[in-house]
Amino acid sequence: MKLLLDTHAFIWWDSSPQQLSVTARRALEDANNEVVVSVISLWEIAIKQQLGKLKLHRALDEIVADQVHQGLQTLDFVTAHVLQISRLPDHHKDPFDRALIAQAMVENATLVTKDATMSAYHIPLLW
Repeated sequence: MKLLLDTHAFIWWDSSPQQLSVTARRALEDANNEVVVSVISLWEIAIKQQLGKLKLHRALDEIVADQVHQGLQTLDFVTAHVLQISRLPDHHKDPFDRALIAQAMVENATLVTKDATMSAYHIPLLW
């Protein structure tokens, strides 16, 4: 199964996995699953850090390098994802979340998120 981490899930997976649900943690630990983080989430983190709205326990580049070393894959944002956003109903206003929803649809991925409002898009969610 391809698991796309929502931004908060990526942060928690790295720094405080106890905040993830047991189901999410088990799925992320399962070597049979492909775990990916979107560059959209990394961009969101960088913006929130610059605005002083988010503090990480270490530098973002260190976190990404460590997670990639442990098998995490990064997912680029491509034209197909943008075009999918243009077809989404307006259930969710957050542009970062809308981008992740579009990526989950295009990539046939299960979105690992605590945000239940994303269920309005009828995509597979895991929490």
